[in-house]
Amino acid sequence: MKLASPQIKDGGAIPKALTCDGAGTAPTITWREAPSGQAVELVLVVEDPDAKGGFFHWTAYGLTAATGSGLAPDGQFPAGTKYGLNSAGKQGWTPPCPPEGDDAHHYVFSMYALKEASALPDGAKPEDVLAKLKGAVAKGTFTGTYKRAG
Repeated sequence: MKLASPQIKDGGAIPKALTCDGAGTAPTITWREAPSGQAVELVLVVEDPDAKGGFFHWTAYGLTAATGSGLAPDGQFPAGTKYGLNSAGKQGWTPPCPPEGDDAHHYVFSMYALKEASALPDGAKPEDVLAKLKGAVAKGTFTGTYKRAG
């Protein structure tokens, strides 16, 4: 499965507009080659493993795997998508905002294909979303980095 963003090259810097130092808008996300015959649901998880204890910036789930591909312009997933809580306690995207003086943090975008529906409610906690990822039949990922000036 392939996961990408036209704004973030895998391993490259996240544009300032997508961070707390800019407008903080969500990136556009694209996915292809989801195993539509084996999976029924797709789940997106964005994590900063460099933050103390890890920090979840975004979870989205309930996406149909039937088409095998999709587009979320400016983070707007198709109707019916549910959004979990991020580590800031809010639903949806929380932009990268590592402490000033830290080395660049890594933001890992991962999409999982599940063979069974997660049945997660809107606003699920990150740990509840992660618990549903065991046994995923496919995964696509890319990583962006961000370091604050100062």
